[in-house]
Amino acid sequence: MRNTFILIPALLAGLLLSSCSNQAEPDSTNAATMQITSTAFANGQPIPDKYTGQADDISPRLEWTGAPLNTKSFALICEDPDAPMGTFTHWIIYNVPGTATVLSQNIAKTGTLPDGPRQSKNSFGNVGYNGPMPPPGTMHRYFFRLYALDNILKPDAGADRAKLLNAMSGHVVGKGELMGTYQRE
Repeated sequence: MRNTFILIPALLAGLLLSSCSNQAEPDSTNAATMQITSTAFANGQPIPDKYTGQADDISPRLEWTGAPLNTKSFALICEDPDAPMGTFTHWIIYNVPGTATVLSQNIAKTGTLPDGPRQSKNSFGNVGYNGPMPPPGTMHRYFFRLYALDNILKPDAGADRAKLLNAMSGHVVGKGELMGTYQRE
């Protein structure tokens, strides 16, 4: 009986810690819906090899509409929720100017870009975009989630995914999503 009382709090603490490390998206309940598209692939369609770790590994061109008037900056997170070890982050870029409507193809893989955007390390441990490269045989989904924010984040806000999501909390005024797929043979 005594071991049960010790085990239950330990299990609850473990569950709490694991839910914190896999932090959910910031609250966007009242956020406007934005449309995000790519000239490289349509929503729900395969991502061409050019944009994957199998080939050139360059970021695709992304365009959006519908940002609220009070948008000061944008943040984008690209993730694969189907990765074997859990959600895998492929790209974090934030402080994109609030007047922007496009991220061009082949964004430089540097921490700071002209006009202020910043990029953080992805799950590969690299700064900038690294495209799909799932294990052979299974199709994975890649979500490009764009957030319109009512502020400009501190330069270190995107040190990692969890820190960026925390910094964005309470500041999301618009959101859009584009999903592409990729499968290695």
